[in-house]
Amino acid sequence: MKAWQAYRLRLHRRRWRLRALRKRRELTTVVDRTRAIRPADILVFTTLRNENMRLPHFLDYYRRMGVGHFLMVDNGSNDGGAEYLAAQEDVSLWRSDASYKRARFGVDWLNWLARRHGHGHWCLTVDPDELLVYPFCDTRPLKALTDWLDASSIRSFGAMLLDLYPKGTIGAQPYERGGDPLEIACWFDPGNYSLSRNETFGNLWIQGGPRARMFFAQEPWRAPALNKIPLVKWDRRYAYVSSTHMLLPRGLNLVYDEWGGEKTSGLLLHTKFLDGFGAKAREELQRRQHYAASAEYKAYAAGLEADPELWCRWSEKYINWRQLEELGLMSRGNWT
Repeated sequence: MKAWQAYRLRLHRRRWRLRALRKRRELTTVVDRTRAIRPADILVFTTLRNENMRLPHFLDYYRRMGVGHFLMVDNGSNDGGAEYLAAQEDVSLWRSDASYKRARFGVDWLNWLARRHGHGHWCLTVDPDELLVYPFCDTRPLKALTDWLDASSIRSFGAMLLDLYPKGTIGAQPYERGGDPLEIACWFDPGNYSLSRNETFGNLWIQGGPRARMFFAQEPWRAPALNKIPLVKWDRRYAYVSSTHMLLPRGLNLVYDEWGGEKTSGLLLHTKFLDGFGAKAREELQRRQHYAASAEYKAYAAGLEADPELWCRWSEKYINWRQLEELGLMSRGNWT
């Protein structure tokens, strides 16, 4: 990278950090338990709205993985989720009724909280419908992975978003609060992914899967990005640029091997497609708080009118991380 390009990216990073500093004024503390955070704790950062149905399983999933504390921003929920979170001893909660869109879709709020509380910690930034899987996750806690990353001088960990869906129409099987969404949404596309490299930021750009196949079939280049870098050994100088798709400094985005080998990677099991998805899509379309004038939710609303089935004859049923590695969707790399 040329010197002027590197300088420009440093200016960008400074801008996002200053923006996060300014946007902190939009956050109101509901309950702050961050004094309980221990030096070695792994932290989860999340922005949410009306996700009360998912929260018990979400918290339990990451607690069992070894997460020490949750730092969460509630963006105007009215379903009781904020009250539930406020009562959890390992959760610190902030509320904002400000525009999600004008906070760069929550990135500004989480950049501030990570700067304030995440420095020196491994920080996992995920949505309530994202469940991380990584090599050996069935036998090793998340700290085993972060310890190995530390020992290998690796500061960031990539995980592609893998959309899961039920067999049958999306609304056919009701999801009960606190249940395991993988018992319903347990199918995925094993292929059908395109990959390119972002020359400016150095990250991979991945698209495809059932959302591209069903909702963006005529314009696949507009399908949602699936590349994520959710797990980072945070430093207060860092900043997410666009969701968890890419960060600055640029080196944090190099979670793949440019010379043909494989770096250790994981997947985020994306359980968006449960029975409440249609109502959620309509609500978000009306709010118009998402990227590109909510183009993604316009596509969902149009596609859901026919009550579609995402399952097809090429779909695979999720078993475990080893299956995903065999399919080439994630890799243990040189972590053995």
